[in-house]
Amino acid sequence: MTTLPPAGVKKFPEDSLENKVYSIVESFKENIPIMNDRYRLGYNLYKFVTGEGDPPEISVKNSKLHLENITEAELATKISEKLKEITNKN
Repeated sequence: MTTLPPAGVKKFPEDSLENKVYSIVESFKENIPIMNDRYRLGYNLYKFVTGEGDPPEISVKNSKLHLENITEAELATKISEKLKEITNKN
């Protein structure tokens, strides 16, 4: 039996909102070591920025993240500050 190679991944444009939000989450990779946790949080935050999801305080708690060296409240506060920076620019 043979398997096919995985489908290619199309990257977001550098100036897109998706890329900015996922970059914020990726900047906390020391505190959120599991890649899938970062992707899940990035998706939830993107939904928030587009007006459909919960704020960072709720998203961080509901995402059930494995955190290291930071509390949920501290992470949510830092993410909120960075999200304000990108939403003010748009």
